[in-house]
Amino acid sequence: MTPTASSPAKRLSSPDHMQLPCDDGIPVNNSLEPWQNALLSEAIEPVLRRRHPDGDYFVGMDVGIYWREIEPPLLGARSPDWFYVPDVPRLLDGEMRRSYVMWRELVHPYIVLEFASRDGSEERDRTPWQGKFWIYERVIQPAFYGIYERDLGRVEVYRHTEDHFTPVEPNARGHFALPALGVELGIWQGSFMGYECPWLRWYDATGSLLPAA
Repeated sequence: MTPTASSPAKRLSSPDHMQLPCDDGIPVNNSLEPWQNALLSEAIEPVLRRRHPDGDYFVGMDVGIYWREIEPPLLGARSPDWFYVPDVPRLLDGEMRRSYVMWRELVHPYIVLEFASRDGSEERDRTPWQGKFWIYERVIQPAFYGIYERDLGRVEVYRHTEDHFTPVEPNARGHFALPALGVELGIWQGSFMGYECPWLRWYDATGSLLPAA
């Protein structure tokens, strides 16, 4: 029988990050996504180094989060545009992570960010066992889930409370506070790499923009 995303999971012999596919074979939606990822990663890196002096944290960009064992493996994976997992080693057995295998490490991401394509319906899809929103809310369970819509110049953020996501209201600056990191997430209208648009950026607790390297 051909497996579907809604069928019961078929157990595998517990493959690790080196054995599982490292991408879903789907190209990025547009050429700005790598630049957006660079802005986020470069600006937050000093914050993460201070919070994790031992270096135990992982930032993934278009990297698979494997949330259940199933055949074929990609049916049990989602590849967020950007995510951060605290208190896990950056390297596994001396190798850079090719994916994040939740059934092995059991540490939930602190934040998952999706860059919405088209109308954002994919990022808000609550279809059980298939939709991104449902999988993040019910299984992966990051403390925060953000949906960034560049064309509309906005981001919406949800906080995981008990077993569901609750919308987070922006503060007076229009930002969303992430208490564990002492930073805020918001929109910055400006030019990066020669392109002017509303970029998703980090701010400090006073509302000042965190610089990118």
